[in-house]
Amino acid sequence: MTSYLIRGAAPLGGEPTDLLLTDGVIAATGADAAAGADSDTQVVDAEGLVALPGLVDLHTHLREPGREDAETVWSGTRAAAVGGFTAVHAMANTYPVADTAGVVEQVWRLGREAGWVDVLPVGAVTVGLAGEQLAELGAMATSKARVRVFSDDGKCVWDPVLMRRALEYVKAFDGVVAQHAQEPRLTEGAQMNEGVVSAELGLTGWPAVAEESIIARDVLLAEHVGSRVHICHLSTAGSVEIVRWAKSRGIDVTAEVTPHHLLLTDDLARSYDPVFKVNPPLRTEEDVLALRAALADGTIDIVATDHAPHPVEDKDCEWADAAFGMTGLETALPVVIETMVEPGLLDWAGVARVLSTAPARIGRVEGHGRPIAVGEPANLTLVDPAARVTVDGAHQATTSRNTPFQGRTLPGRVVATFLRGRPTVLDAQPVAEHTGGSR
Repeated sequence: MTSYLIRGAAPLGGEPTDLLLTDGVIAATGADAAAGADSDTQVVDAEGLVALPGLVDLHTHLREPGREDAETVWSGTRAAAVGGFTAVHAMANTYPVADTAGVVEQVWRLGREAGWVDVLPVGAVTVGLAGEQLAELGAMATSKARVRVFSDDGKCVWDPVLMRRALEYVKAFDGVVAQHAQEPRLTEGAQMNEGVVSAELGLTGWPAVAEESIIARDVLLAEHVGSRVHICHLSTAGSVEIVRWAKSRGIDVTAEVTPHHLLLTDDLARSYDPVFKVNPPLRTEEDVLALRAALADGTIDIVATDHAPHPVEDKDCEWADAAFGMTGLETALPVVIETMVEPGLLDWAGVARVLSTAPARIGRVEGHGRPIAVGEPANLTLVDPAARVTVDGAHQATTSRNTPFQGRTLPGRVVATFLRGRPTVLDAQPVAEHTGGSR
C-alpha cells in the first residue's frame, strides 16, 4: 500500500502538523512523520486545511436493491466519500426490505465491492416494514453484516408492544432501535408542517405532536426495559425538551438532526417546489434555532444526513404527488459549518463529535470516529474551511438531483478523504483507481 505524507494539516483546527499514513494507520505525526517517509511516499499539501476523523453517517438511503434508478450502493457511497464520509449506515427500506440476513449481507457485500466507504446495513425492525411482526433481528446481528442498528425508517414502529419487544431483543447483542417518530393517525395526508404557512397554502398540516408523542412513549419504554433507543431526524423544539428530560433521568436515548432541519424552514413551501418536501417536514425558525442550541449543548447527539435520493420523475411533479426526501451526503459538512461553526456554536472538535465520534459510538462502528493519533486507523477527512462552493446538483456524485441547496453558496469544501490510509477523494475529486474496478 502506498504511504501518504500529509503536510501541514490542522487536526480538529489546532496547530498544523504532518501526518504519515502507512499500512492503513497513522504511523507518525509531527517531525516523526517526515522522518518516517521514504522515496515512494506521496506528499499531500494540506496547508490551511483542517483534519477531521472520517465522517460517519447513521442515516443514509442507498436504495439498492430495488431502486437503482434513484441510487446504487456504488454511486451513493461515492457521494459519501466526496462529502468526507468513511462509513455510512444504509437504511432498510429497499426492495426487498432489508429484514433478513440475506438482504443485509447483500448490501454489505455491495459496499465492500464499491470500496468508497464502509457500509453498515441497518436492519428492519419489522417484517416488510409492515409493523406487524418482528424481523429476524438476531439473524441479522450474527450475519456477516453484524447489524447493530435497526429501524423501520420511512415508517414508525407505532405498536407499543412491538416496540417494547424490539427494545428487549436488541439488548442481547448491544443493538439499538432507531425510531422514525411519526404517529400515523396524526399525519394522514399530511403535506408539510402544521402552522401558519400550511394554513395559508391550504396544505394538510403535519403537527409537531405527531413526532413528540412517539418520542415520549419510546423513551419511557427504553427506560422500562433498560435498552437503547435512538431518535431519527428530530425536528421540533418540543422533541428537544423531551429528549433533554429523558437524558436528565438517565434514560439511554440518543438523537440526530439532519442538516436541512438545521438550516431550512417551512416558509420554503410557499414556492410549491417539491424539492422542499421531506419527512419529517421542514419546521419553523423557532424549531431551527432550538435544534441548533440542542446540538451545541449535546441534547442532540449527532448530525445524520437522511440522504434520500429520488429519480427526477418522483420530484418533478405536483407537490401532493411528489416523494418525500432530499439528498444530503455532499452538503452535510458545509451546512454544519454554516449553521454551527460560523456562529460559534461548535468548534472543529465539536464537528468531529457530532459527525464522526458520536455516530460511530451509537452505531458501534469499529475503526471509525477515532482520535487523530499514532496507531489509529487512517480514516481521515481534510477540509478547506476558507472555501465557498455553490451547490450544483447536476454535478454532484449522487445519481439523483433533489438537493434543497441548489444554487446556494455554502462554506467549506472536502479536499481529501482517506479510508484506512487509501485516498478515495483527492483535490476534491473521487479517486477512480481506489478500487480494482467500478460498477
